[in-house]
Amino acid sequence: MAKDPICGMFVEETENSIQYVKEGRKYSFCSSQCLDEFKEPEKEFKKLKLHVTVSVILTIPIVFLSLPHMFPTQLGNLFPIDVMHNINYIMLVLATPIQFWIGWRFYRGFWDGIKAKASNMDTLIAVGTTTAYIYSAIVTIVPEYFPVETVYFETAAIIITLILIGRLLETRTKEKASKAVRKLLDLQPRMANIIIDDGKEIQIPIEQVRKGQTIAVRPGERIPTDGKIVEGFSSIDESAITGESIPVEKSVGNEVIGATINKNGFLKIKTTKVGQDTVLSQIITLVEEAKSGKAQMQKMVDTVAKYFVPAIVIIAVGVFFGWYFIGDAGLTYSLLAFVSVMIIACPCALGIATPAALMMGAGKGAENGILYKGGEYLEIAKKVKTIVFDKTGTLTKGKPSVTDIVDLSEIGEHELLRLAAIAESGSEHPLGQSIVSKAKSEGIIVANPESFEVLAGHGLKAIYSNHTVLIGNRKLMLENNIQMLEKVDNILKKFEEEGKTAVLVLVDNKLSGIIAMSDTIKEGAKEAIDALKRNGINIVMLTGDNERTARTIASKLGIIRVIAQVLPHEKEELIAKLKSENGNIVAMVGDGINDAPALARADLGIAIGSGTDVAKETGGIILIKDDLRDVVTALDLGNKTVAKIKQNLFWAFVYNTGLIPIAGGILVPLFGIGIFGWLPMFAGLAMAMSSVTVVGNSLLLGRYKSEFKKN
Repeated sequence: MAKDPICGMFVEETENSIQYVKEGRKYSFCSSQCLDEFKEPEKEFKKLKLHVTVSVILTIPIVFLSLPHMFPTQLGNLFPIDVMHNINYIMLVLATPIQFWIGWRFYRGFWDGIKAKASNMDTLIAVGTTTAYIYSAIVTIVPEYFPVETVYFETAAIIITLILIGRLLETRTKEKASKAVRKLLDLQPRMANIIIDDGKEIQIPIEQVRKGQTIAVRPGERIPTDGKIVEGFSSIDESAITGESIPVEKSVGNEVIGATINKNGFLKIKTTKVGQDTVLSQIITLVEEAKSGKAQMQKMVDTVAKYFVPAIVIIAVGVFFGWYFIGDAGLTYSLLAFVSVMIIACPCALGIATPAALMMGAGKGAENGILYKGGEYLEIAKKVKTIVFDKTGTLTKGKPSVTDIVDLSEIGEHELLRLAAIAESGSEHPLGQSIVSKAKSEGIIVANPESFEVLAGHGLKAIYSNHTVLIGNRKLMLENNIQMLEKVDNILKKFEEEGKTAVLVLVDNKLSGIIAMSDTIKEGAKEAIDALKRNGINIVMLTGDNERTARTIASKLGIIRVIAQVLPHEKEELIAKLKSENGNIVAMVGDGINDAPALARADLGIAIGSGTDVAKETGGIILIKDDLRDVVTALDLGNKTVAKIKQNLFWAFVYNTGLIPIAGGILVPLFGIGIFGWLPMFAGLAMAMSSVTVVGNSLLLGRYKSEFKKN
């Protein structure tokens, strides 16, 4: 049996039927079961969110109760010994569920590492926090064996809490990716109307539709699957797939794409692709495959942990045996030296090095209208060499607006626009709506026509106040015996060369004017492109629109490389090709469902905030304000944040490794054996200072300012 890549269920197909098999059970269709595959990240996110909440609630009082231990000269003398001991017991009770219930995932990861004969970040966390917890528990229960009654419950709790917060952010990203696929699935109709031999219609689940069957699609319905029109004429809204805002007129013989919307005509469609072969299914598959290949910043820390953990354990054990057998320091002092090494090497600063910088970077990003979904996207932002922009809805506003009004009969532009707007007021076509919007913006009252008729493939006809108004293309002129003058033809050609869509307006069977419309460039787009080019970044425009229109927009923006007339899966393939060019790091900026595979395949996907939910959940960065200048800010802020992360990691390792000799007792010959009792406290203080250094360095990101002044 084959496996359906969309629903994850096995498909058992016979000559007359199809069944979906999961865990030994068979289903006639998978609409209600196929989303199970995408629920796991949501379950993990809810579980992790609960753990983080409980961990934070328990950690806060532990930190406050530990202040007398952390500052003994200022606070420790305020409490009697017996009160301090009771406080230790309270912290033990609070820290135990954090260590062994909430932190159980780290022990599981530690055990997996042992089975794989490798160390990872879980190993580092499990060893470090367990050492701090067990030492503190022993000191709490039998304090008489230790010279200094210092505990480190707050150390273990803080580490586990901060690491879990980082993992919560990572899991949130995975859950978003899962939702993106589910939203794509929701675009496809659940049922289809099949026309059987006697001309009757029967409704069946979309999963049972077969290639070669004829389906009926009424106005306003989504087309169930890919096919070819065998009867009817209509305008098809393909914006969900192609991203182009203007509906495409389709007639007999034209191909249609599943999940697009039939606007105004009754269609009979012969299916040509079903199931996993449809365009929508291919987009879903591409998004899933591309998202699974994303690298995580945490891998770098895991690589370090692979060598760091065994080295620290060997050093700590060596210090213990060295003082016990060679230094003759006794069991208690040798154990204190061992614990000091493990505590000072405990990854508290290492654990917050990345989250601290990310929180500051994310905060500054939010101030500038930018959302980062994870650390890996910040890291990649620094390395981007090529940025690919989608055209419609990204570089342009994504909807047509009137750019030119040409009066050919001396009725005046104002009257021409008024009559055209009245005629178009009954139309749902974006071009017609742009004419109505233009009229209203100029204070023209747009009345309702007395009659309105759509002329399939040609335009429309309306009657108002004894005037007959026709709006349409050249075919409409020919049918009404209107001779196209050379002057008019030249004007139309000029508009077409400029990438504009022009309609002819007839009033009382007389050619009265031309109205041209086009998608307009967004404010700030040219400024953003210029800034990126100054920074040495290559710019590419990628669009499903025609070459001429794309070149017109590109020339206005100063973009040289243009790739036009590409389908969604071809966009993804072109991104992959660009990435293969000498290790090129590629970012993709888009807004539509059709951009989702390309956003996922790119090293860095940047989604426009005004775009579709699928695009936003597939991209790694979201521009909330729909301002392309934020692309420049996003890359620059990412660069600054990654620099802070690297600085934080440097300081964390300096503290964790540079002070190991002191924690191991190198100062004992100078100050005497009594210093052993203070080594754990010194280790805890050094670890606290490393955290303060990391947080303070991260806070410097708060001074970041974008190079663009926003209104």
